Amino acid sequence: MTGPLDTQVPFDAVLCDIDNVIRFYDDSGLLALERAAGLAEGTTAKVAFAPEVDLPLMLGRITPQEWVESIVTELTGLVPARTARALASTLLALPFRADEAVVSLLRRARTRVPLVLVSNATVDLEDDLARLGLTDLADDVVSSARVGLAKPDARIYELAAARAGVRPDRCLFVDDSTENVEAATALGMRGAHFREPADLERALAPLLGGA
Repeated sequence: MTGPLDTQVPFDAVLCDIDNVIRFYDDSGLLALERAAGLAEGTTAKVAFAPEVDLPLMLGRITPQEWVESIVTELTGLVPARTARALASTLLALPFRADEAVVSLLRRARTRVPLVLVSNATVDLEDDLARLGLTDLADDVVSSARVGLAKPDARIYELAAARAGVRPDRCLFVDDSTENVEAATALGMRGAHFREPADLERALAPLLGGA
């Protein structure tokens, strides 16, 4: 890794979200189950990711299996209990992949500056990164379930910047959530709202240039 960057580069570290930036899920099987059950597509996710159901998981206060039970409880009444359990279990086990274009950009960035992954994640995140072959992608990983803090709490951004060894105002923060990006910019970070790899490429351009 190189030393301090030229002052023309507006950041000295990259903090990057994982889900819907690096990792993407295939929910086709879940959507098929919802259609078969007569539910609107996305109902299971809407229930599962409601703050009162999802946040305890993200903060490491409940296990993934306990999260499944919470989803089952919320879905029962909309569908029979047996169907609710099938939907919740399918959601937990969704297959996923890494976006190779994003991974390549981040690996290039890491040759220049520290890279820290910052994720609202479960206690399984480390195992998931290993399954993706990405245990060596970043200098550090700040997982909400491990640190007991979740985005957009300012403290998780400050912790990630500290892990990178860089002041918050010298960090680039990348996330697919506008709320999370806004929380980062409120701390003085440079924010990048991710929708596609081209967004990340533009955000990293001051660092990577034509390299």
